[in-house]
Amino acid sequence: MKKFYITLSLSLISILAFPQWKWQNPLPQGNSLESVFFTDSNTGYVVGDAGTILKTTNGGSAWTIYSSGPDYGLHSVYFTDSNTGYAAGASSVGNLILKTDDAGLTWYPVYDQIGSGFFSIYFPSINTGFAVGGVGKIVKTLNAGATWTSLTSGVTTSLTSVYFTDSNSGYVVDNYGAIIKTVDGGNNWSNLASGTTMPLHSVYFTSADTGYVCGEVGTLLKTTNAGVTWSLDTNGLGSNSYHDFFYSIFFTDSNHGYISGSGDGNIYKTVDAGITWTPIQTGTYSCNSIFFPDGNIGYGVSGSVIEKTTNSGLNWQLLSSGYPNRSIIITLNSVYFPDANHGYAVGDIGTIYKTVNGGLNWTQVPVGTYEWLRSVYFTDATHGYAAGTAGTIIKTNNGGNSWSNLSTGTTLPLYSLCFTNTSTGYAVGGDLSNLTSGIILKTTDAGANWNQTTFNYSLRSVFFPDQNTGYAAGYTTNDGKGVILKTTDAGTSWNTSLSGAQQAFYSICFTDSNIGYAAGYGGIMMKTIDGGSSWSNVPVGTMDTLYSVFFINTNNGYVVGQSGRIFKTSNGGLTWTEDSTGTHNLLQSIFFTDSTTGYAVGEIGTILNKGKDVGVLIKENKPNYSKFTLSPNPSNDKITISSENKRNEEIEITILSVSGKLLLRKKFNPQYQIELDVGTLTKGIYLVKIQSKEGIEVKKQVID
Repeated sequence: MKKFYITLSLSLISILAFPQWKWQNPLPQGNSLESVFFTDSNTGYVVGDAGTILKTTNGGSAWTIYSSGPDYGLHSVYFTDSNTGYAAGASSVGNLILKTDDAGLTWYPVYDQIGSGFFSIYFPSINTGFAVGGVGKIVKTLNAGATWTSLTSGVTTSLTSVYFTDSNSGYVVDNYGAIIKTVDGGNNWSNLASGTTMPLHSVYFTSADTGYVCGEVGTLLKTTNAGVTWSLDTNGLGSNSYHDFFYSIFFTDSNHGYISGSGDGNIYKTVDAGITWTPIQTGTYSCNSIFFPDGNIGYGVSGSVIEKTTNSGLNWQLLSSGYPNRSIIITLNSVYFPDANHGYAVGDIGTIYKTVNGGLNWTQVPVGTYEWLRSVYFTDATHGYAAGTAGTIIKTNNGGNSWSNLSTGTTLPLYSLCFTNTSTGYAVGGDLSNLTSGIILKTTDAGANWNQTTFNYSLRSVFFPDQNTGYAAGYTTNDGKGVILKTTDAGTSWNTSLSGAQQAFYSICFTDSNIGYAAGYGGIMMKTIDGGSSWSNVPVGTMDTLYSVFFINTNNGYVVGQSGRIFKTSNGGLTWTEDSTGTHNLLQSIFFTDSTTGYAVGEIGTILNKGKDVGVLIKENKPNYSKFTLSPNPSNDKITISSENKRNEEIEITILSVSGKLLLRKKFNPQYQIELDVGTLTKGIYLVKIQSKEGIEVKKQVID
């Protein structure tokens, strides 16, 4: 018994400990969300990756973030009353179930044992509950989670969803099309003939006899005789949704139901018990979970986005903010602050964010390019540069409000920028498709002209500790080993600084002309104290690739990389400790404005802050409705872009590949509908950008 209390105490400490880094973008947070449950129309919970637990008490207008543990992945949440709830998922050990009995203020583990994780949890009564997961695992409690008993399911596949119509009769589905049923509270399970081998993800019953199961490739099954037979929908829903992988199904009564998933961004609705289904565009690419506390109000989570409807699914409003594009994953690749208040983060498809108050608010600014931006650097509060693919360098002279393209004389991708004064700057890069060429660009007239020096290295980072001394880091093209170049004459000549590294470098930083650090692939970190004449390993303690290293001063430094990990040192790199971030999102860049205030950016538009009271645990959001629709989708000939009202303005339509390549750009006079010929496009997924005076919408279009 003594061992039990020690374990519980340590677990509670980890659950109540909040990360050192806080979310600034997206808001309320950017981790992937897996499940939503509301105890009434206003009070609800969402769980997801990195131990994320969110709670709202005002219908989603504001959310409070809890962290149950960075090693947790939570897949399902269920409440038996307003105070008592459970979250099931995976821990570093395996199968995990958390419980709260104070309406989500604190969570503690009631099950944490070796396994491959739980995917669904359901309580048919306040005391009786079931959780299902990998390798056919089913557990049951009869005392509100105090103890759990393993049941024999008869299968060894991953069980994805569980639903009980009463304490004895229940159904479980798996990822190979199986449906199993119990009529004696889980003591025995029988296989039902589902008629499909498609992975199934969600099961829901509206009565003891009538139930539904949804899964991949538009699969929807229905039974009206308690699972004895199942019919496959091949007419109503299936005919419109063969691109969809359905993850969640929910009914508000026997006739009205909703089904959601990935593919065309639709939630499908039925008003006649599944005889017919109507697609409703939500504006998101996927929806992992939906829940309706009543007939009108519903909530959905898709990726890290939270949405809400107040009119039975007819319209959906965004409760999250800060997403540059909800249809695809946008990564922010670089962050820079010219002073304590003004900051910039740049990323994919020409994305630039700006803050003027130290990150309290971030806004996306128009750029005029769709290239992937890899680096940003400002010489003062008003003059700045960003570099990216296709030799792109853009410049602003007004603090990022507008940007102009500079002529660089190269089409090689550029990965890093550094300026030594207002006029003199450097950019480095290399060709990903032809790794026999790398480049260093230099300007002495604030970007008006650039001189080139080429190398047989792919260069990823450049840093100048003074006007004349500079370093560029990357890797050799023949064997991928780390390489460092050095100049002592302001870039007139460059010499190879032999590091002995066996791994590629992605970032370099110096605290003065002699002391510097280079980080990169496989967790490599090397240090020099003699201006690059020799380098030594300073192990960080990870095999994750490190993308950005930053030192505040001689002793204090940080490095970021894969899996949302940030490591810090206070003794010049001799030892490193992990800094809790509360996310697994890949991080690409880190920057500190002073000894305590720092920023890190990465995938899904992630911006994290440390050392500033950013006040983002609770965030007010405004509704965001889609103004335009695309049809048909998919298409192989023509598409029509429609608006509810005639636009008394010019509309600009741009079509891009998912990699950001510009394929079409055209302006149209005011009209209700715009028709585009897409017959020349090959099969695949494309981005359609619609720009009006009210803003920009980016939608996904499938060509088949």
